[in-house]
Amino acid sequence: MAHPGRDPTPLEISVHVPLWAWAAFVGALLVLLAIDLLAHRKAHVIGFREAAWWSLLWVSLGIGFAGVVWAWQGPGAAGEYTAAWLLEKSLSVDNLFVFALIFSYFKVPREYQHRVLFYGVLGALVLRFVFIAAGVALLEQFSFIIYIFGAFLIYTAVKMLRDNGVEMDPAQSRAVKLLRRVIPVTDEYQGQHFVLRRAGKLVATPLLAVLVAIETADVLFAFDSVPAALGVTDKTFLIYTSNALAILGLRSLFFLLAGLMERFHHLATGLAFILAFIGVKMLLTDVWHMPIALSLGVIAVALAVSVIWSLLTEPPAEESAEKAAPAAGSSPAPASGADPASGADQAVGADRASGADRAPEVDREPRAETSVPGGRPGGSRHP
Repeated sequence: MAHPGRDPTPLEISVHVPLWAWAAFVGALLVLLAIDLLAHRKAHVIGFREAAWWSLLWVSLGIGFAGVVWAWQGPGAAGEYTAAWLLEKSLSVDNLFVFALIFSYFKVPREYQHRVLFYGVLGALVLRFVFIAAGVALLEQFSFIIYIFGAFLIYTAVKMLRDNGVEMDPAQSRAVKLLRRVIPVTDEYQGQHFVLRRAGKLVATPLLAVLVAIETADVLFAFDSVPAALGVTDKTFLIYTSNALAILGLRSLFFLLAGLMERFHHLATGLAFILAFIGVKMLLTDVWHMPIALSLGVIAVALAVSVIWSLLTEPPAEESAEKAAPAAGSSPAPASGADPASGADQAVGADRASGADRAPEVDREPRAETSVPGGRPGGSRHP
């Protein structure tokens, strides 16, 4: 569909996608996921070199698919796909702050983190399709929804700039608490198992609680990621393929940037600008059709400037202090003899010789929220 209130431009070709194209893309996704699962079937710590090679593969696939879209549907559709892919990629980078916080709180052994992220991405691929299909359907039935989405993105951007850091307390996650009511959760990790049987009863391990927390976080992220993508293109196939190929590289990117995430202290500012820019673009849809090349350029420049600005400047002293020594009560103390967890690259719980690791309890009295400076305000950006 075209945006309401104006005629489509020559570059706004209607992407008619036959069923076989959807089947081919989903089939390719399943093959890629199977390859990834086989390559990481044995639990091990993902090093920088391995993460770099996998990241290069996922980025190459994401960019290469733009060439496929160009050859199939022309430069207009390819530009829309690229802008949506770059947008989701940048927002996904910011998601890593929250994932690191969850891993740190639950003291997940580093060798098990990839497995959690793998199934987290698998769930995200399904949830994103549901959100995207619902968003496109709403725009087709109620054209004014585009203005609501635009206003919401501007509101989100303002909250990102106003709020200081990520406010999130994994201990108070309603989804994790619900999990504990449905099925007993053990206090110790049991290898890569999410569930197991004890005395003939099915019980969950803390790894399943971590997975639930990751999936819950992705649902929150989708509330601004999907409307932002709809501000770039309203074509379901382009939005989903760009989202899927950006999300696939999230796992390797997490390990690649481990230990460096605190350096991107201006990333939230860049992302706030991007969300506000897309929000304004959606509000002006009846007045001015912005060329997709301009949208792509603004997103790329804003992301590049925020990253370069972060690398050229030191984080504020208070942020460095919080990174080095979290406030009392912000996360459970590590087990005796273990190093404190302070980021995705720290051993957020080393695997004991016995093969079992103790995770913190979730059902406890409310406490102060954990803050991750410079990251995505996932707990505070949504009303």
